[in-house]
Amino acid sequence: MTHALHYHTLADIARHLGVAFAGDADKPIRGLATLKEAQPDQVAFLANRAYLKDLATTQAAAVLLHPEHGKNCPVPKLEMENPYLGYAKLSQLFDPLPARDKPGIHPTAVVAENVTMGEGVSIQAHAVVEEGVTLGDHVVVGAGSVIGADSIVGNKTRLHANVTVCHGVIIGKRVILQSGCVIGGDGFGFAHDGAGWHKIAQLGGVVLGDDVEVGSCSSIDRGALGDTLIGDDVKIDSQVQIAHNVIIGAHSALAGCVGIAGSTQVGKHCMLGGGVGLSGHLTICDGVQVTGMSLVTNSIHKPGVYSSGTGAMANSQWRKNAVRFKQLDDIAKRLSRLEKNTRDT
Repeated sequence: MTHALHYHTLADIARHLGVAFAGDADKPIRGLATLKEAQPDQVAFLANRAYLKDLATTQAAAVLLHPEHGKNCPVPKLEMENPYLGYAKLSQLFDPLPARDKPGIHPTAVVAENVTMGEGVSIQAHAVVEEGVTLGDHVVVGAGSVIGADSIVGNKTRLHANVTVCHGVIIGKRVILQSGCVIGGDGFGFAHDGAGWHKIAQLGGVVLGDDVEVGSCSSIDRGALGDTLIGDDVKIDSQVQIAHNVIIGAHSALAGCVGIAGSTQVGKHCMLGGGVGLSGHLTICDGVQVTGMSLVTNSIHKPGVYSSGTGAMANSQWRKNAVRFKQLDDIAKRLSRLEKNTRDT
């Protein structure tokens, strides 16, 4: 459901997308909706053929769609090669969040005296900004968030409520940190003496590039010595764990519950599906896609799609297969002997 605080005309919409249209240019558009639920003052979009059945009966003011579906559209159409990208762009027009940002420091916030702030900074209720922090123009520090000493936050970056940015972290421009994420917490570093564990101080930091987004309750640990590095335009979903000294290349995307162990390097334009686990000290080259729930224990040096594990099946079938999994090594050895005997004869 869209809660628009204002409206745009259909002409505004087309101009924003850079597309032509036929229809009432002055028609007010107050939000976005699905094909099935759209009202006459909303724009719908068709990006998945599974919803093509809803196009003929839509009540939308206009539909954003691929040119191949334009002839079947009963209302004004906005044609784009990538309608889902168009939907993403339009969603920004109707986002009510920026309108609620009020520059200034809330009376309950705690801001150190030597903090450097740009223009239009908003520090909301009960936020804490420690010594030596630099905040760029139009930074938003959400309610209850903490920014540790000597950290740097770039222009137009937003911390939602209850975000923790630890000391000495560098954050680029237009970064979005969702509620509950922790940037720059200690990495998992301990030495064992045979009887117990001794903590290794984590002396590095974290550097986030421009246009990064980190989902709620995700953790990016600071480096043990050097920094943990997240490249420009990296998108990280909720409940992701990135360990110390990991490097993520620009434009990569990590779905929910991904876990990356220490000192692993992920290339540019990579995609890690939900629940993927990467072991430590690996190198994943550019252009790799790892499907959900896969475990990667060796470096990947060739772009492509990689998978591991087995899909769900009936428990009775899985139990039979599990028994056979334990026999695979013995079966392989027997097969090898059989092939050798066949060659010898």
